[in-house]
Amino acid sequence: MTVEMLVAISIITVSVLAATAVSQKSIYVARQAFHTTQAGFVLEEGAEAVGVMRDNSWANISSLTAGTNYYPTFSGGTWTLSSTPNTVDIFTRTVSIASVSRDNTTKDISNTGTDDPGTKLVTVTVSWVEGGTTITKTLQFYIINIFS
Repeated sequence: MTVEMLVAISIITVSVLAATAVSQKSIYVARQAFHTTQAGFVLEEGAEAVGVMRDNSWANISSLTAGTNYYPTFSGGTWTLSSTPNTVDIFTRTVSIASVSRDNTTKDISNTGTDDPGTKLVTVTVSWVEGGTTITKTLQFYIINIFS
């Protein structure tokens, strides 16, 4: 074998290995972007589920224990929150409710003041494992008893 052939074979081998590495990384990045987009939809669905529950009855929200993780499930034609963990495809979605206080003078939401039983802080979290790492997306919003 001549030196020229060894150089040519080495260049071809390195080129093929580089192309393979780039392809593998691009597939990983595309999959990660796809999962992030899916997680956004699952997150939004969790927020909508809490809204549906509020629309059915404020007691569905006000009776929940603050700081407890709940898991949205669609059952009997409507949304409910269960204490049993469940997954949607590769995603785990949790909903947590927190009490809200209002300033006694301005009635603005604040860290101090009087508890407002007609307003709750909702945190929806979606997590999944991607490449051995757990990724988490969170959405926080206030929900109000609009029917009283």
